[in-house]
Amino acid sequence: MSADGAKRGAGASVMLRALASRNYRLFIAGQGVSLIGTWIQQIALSWLVYTLTRSAFLLGVVGFSSQIGMFVLSPMGGVVADRINRYRLLVATQSLAMVQALVIGLLVLFHAVAVWQIVVLSLFLGVVNAFDMPARQAFLVDMIEDREDLPNAIALNSSMVNGARLVGPAVAGLLIAAAGEGVCFLINAASYLAVIAALLAMRIAPRGPHGRSRRIWPELREGFAYTFGFAPTREILLLLALVSVAAMPYSTLMPIFAVQLLHGGASTLGFLSGASGVGALAGAIMLASRRSVRGLGRWIPIACAGFGAALIGFAFSRSLPLSLLLQAGVGLAMLTHLATSNTILQTIAGDEWRGRVMSFYGMAFMGMMPFGSLLAGVLAHRLGAPRTVMLGGAVCIAGAAVFAWRLPALRRLVRPIYRERGIIPEVAAGIEAATEGSASERL
Repeated sequence: MSADGAKRGAGASVMLRALASRNYRLFIAGQGVSLIGTWIQQIALSWLVYTLTRSAFLLGVVGFSSQIGMFVLSPMGGVVADRINRYRLLVATQSLAMVQALVIGLLVLFHAVAVWQIVVLSLFLGVVNAFDMPARQAFLVDMIEDREDLPNAIALNSSMVNGARLVGPAVAGLLIAAAGEGVCFLINAASYLAVIAALLAMRIAPRGPHGRSRRIWPELREGFAYTFGFAPTREILLLLALVSVAAMPYSTLMPIFAVQLLHGGASTLGFLSGASGVGALAGAIMLASRRSVRGLGRWIPIACAGFGAALIGFAFSRSLPLSLLLQAGVGLAMLTHLATSNTILQTIAGDEWRGRVMSFYGMAFMGMMPFGSLLAGVLAHRLGAPRTVMLGGAVCIAGAAVFAWRLPALRRLVRPIYRERGIIPEVAAGIEAATEGSASERL
């Protein structure tokens, strides 16, 4: 084999190294199928609400109802994920999500669906997700045989999510036009069988005892103090929460852009979401090719500012090709921000705290989005969808600037953890002082 060929092979093995773990391979296969169904349902749901109501405000209300459970219950879900068997919890949450998709699909097919039913079922799914997300994020560690592969597993997971995001919306647009929204929900319900089967096929070693049985509230308070008492985790989560309120709900307004501003239909909505998925997939592949978490910290403000700039450009665009290009930029920057934040949080969190830390990640990411969805619906009703998205993009840029200003201080706090875990090699005392400056650049 030539030197170039060996290098390409080594690069591929680095990008896919987490797949050496059998349980993680099963997870990727099952979850990959299920996530395609999830994206199909998300596009179908937003299109269904818009065609029933033609209301930006009600789009925001449904977005709020689907995500408020994450804000209220995600910390509780993190405590549960640290106390009980995460594997069994995931089987239960995935089964309940399948039931939700089946019910809404049948209501649509029998022409019995109403907006209030969509709101109730969205609330139910939000509650399920509040327990599913922290358990699923923390469960990554249980599936990986070599802890050094955890950053790669997170990046591959993001690749899977956004590969599904690339396929799902495009399929949804075609299905809606050909068969209606009801079929989309039933396909999503069937897709959950893949991830449930994958979970049941896993061989998971039993976790050690959690410790003496305690009440949930003291553990919740301890998890909050652990997460927000450490400046790096606090700053990462606060920036993520700001972006989730101000900018993430742009997707709630996508039907308005597709129909009113780009003069398209369901297929246009699918293409816009698919273009964002292309960019996000590119970002995930880039992160998967990294060998270490060192240096990821600087990408958080860069990606956040890029996300804001791409949203502002998208709000100005009235051309479909340009809008698709800008949506790819939105997806690239958004994924890079989310995945780098996720990776650093999982790297610096202690094992006994991981479920609770990731519950606050879910709370900052998805839990704050309902307020953003509701706010986006109100602002779009008063200011119009383009100005609402522009405002969100400007807030992202401002938040990124503040985080970048704080980054040097955060690096100094994270450096001892990286050393303890072998991410930054221990150095002799005489050399350490000379290398202190360069090491501080590698959060």
